[in-house]
Amino acid sequence: MTALKFLAFDFGASSGRAILGFFSGSGIELEEIHRFPNQPVRVLGHLYWDLLNLFTELKQGLIKTSRRGHRELAGIGVDTWGVDFGLVGPNNQLLGNPYCYRDERTKGMMEKADQFLTREELYNYTGIQFMPVNTIYQLLSMRETSKYLLKAAEKILFMPDLFNFLLTGEKLSEYTIASTSQLLNARTRSWEPAIFDKLNLPFHLMAPIIEPGSVIGPLLPEVVAETGLQPAEVIAPACHDTASAVAAVPTQSPRWAYLSSGTWSLIGLEIDEPIINQKSLHCNFTNEGGVGRTIRFLHNTMGLWLWQRCLAKWNQAGADFSYDQLIRLAEQAPPFKCLINVDDLAFLNPPDMPQAMAEFCRKTGQTPPQNEGEFTRCIFESLALRYRYLLDKLSEVSGQPIEVLHIIGGGSQNELLNQFTANATRREVVAGPAEATALGNILIQAMAKRELASLKEARELVVRSFSLKRYSPREESLWEEMYQKAKSLFWTE
Repeated sequence: MTALKFLAFDFGASSGRAILGFFSGSGIELEEIHRFPNQPVRVLGHLYWDLLNLFTELKQGLIKTSRRGHRELAGIGVDTWGVDFGLVGPNNQLLGNPYCYRDERTKGMMEKADQFLTREELYNYTGIQFMPVNTIYQLLSMRETSKYLLKAAEKILFMPDLFNFLLTGEKLSEYTIASTSQLLNARTRSWEPAIFDKLNLPFHLMAPIIEPGSVIGPLLPEVVAETGLQPAEVIAPACHDTASAVAAVPTQSPRWAYLSSGTWSLIGLEIDEPIINQKSLHCNFTNEGGVGRTIRFLHNTMGLWLWQRCLAKWNQAGADFSYDQLIRLAEQAPPFKCLINVDDLAFLNPPDMPQAMAEFCRKTGQTPPQNEGEFTRCIFESLALRYRYLLDKLSEVSGQPIEVLHIIGGGSQNELLNQFTANATRREVVAGPAEATALGNILIQAMAKRELASLKEARELVVRSFSLKRYSPREESLWEEMYQKAKSLFWTE
């Protein structure tokens, strides 16, 4: 049987990649075609994504695919991070670059929204976690400062929808990415007019919603001509990267949770219906869309962003550390010298992450880390303890016991953090696959082409095709003691 070829573009908040999947029915193999950095650009005091450069990198991925002899593709799919969007005006004109969610324009917007729509009302509609980066607060900020752009726009398109538009000319919004916006009704799976009315936001700009696995349309002739590919269909995978990653979780247990580990950590359960009640609101859990009409009941927590920013600061000062070197230094550092609350707003986008961590430690009566190994160990230990807290809360609110934690994404290759996570959570950890997002993207494309019958069949294919690593808890009494300390410091209810 000739393998079908599906191309996945996975855009993360720090890098992007084009991954080619070879699907034979009995197995699946991945080949990295193109990898590129993705960094927001600061212009006149604001942070933007460089959309045209990212689209150029996407086309480079298509060109490299063609030049390697893979001109005939069964499908092309794009996934990205959530919440951010761009505006399209008359005659398909792009209206500026999309803002980055870390831009400070949303400061105070949550409190402004509270004046017109209580958080309980908003959560009852959307079931979405409250974060200042959410689309709803970005739009509210634009209403306050950039009305002229909203007035000129004809459609709002989220980041993957923008790339799909540039590839096909179609202006559509895929369900899983739309669900991150805090503008979608979690029960009806459609835009909620009451939210737009109460906040005076432009409802007419929202694009029609399509399901993951929908065929969007063929590549534009100009893209075909420029890349050398044969005409191919663009397919919406789960366009939110975490939704695609969760589709590739190689679960064989009925009592499992997932941790998508990267710049952000997204930890949660796959359920059939949204959980929207006082407990889930109090815990700030989110109900985002998944594949096959599932719900991703989860919490967004800070991830390896803290470590990435520390590394950038150290190397900017003249060091030349690699991630592997820092992990070795962390292994040699003393355990539990200090702990941080990784979700403290002080860590959202400080100019100097090590300094922000040191200041946090001093404010909480702890001795700050003294060197790069201690900073790294502090981040890993603090992340692992935060995962324990969230897993326990997920189990409590959902009523579902959790025995196995699947770690997927780039962070699944961090063996020290994986072991710390097993220790802290007191649960078996299964790590891999690392390219879960691109893999899930490809699997959903294969489902759209009816090469796979279900999500269950797709996950069985992952188990057959990829090796996984398992971690069992160690030093449980010490980690339990540190967990109780972290709870008293950061998470007292």
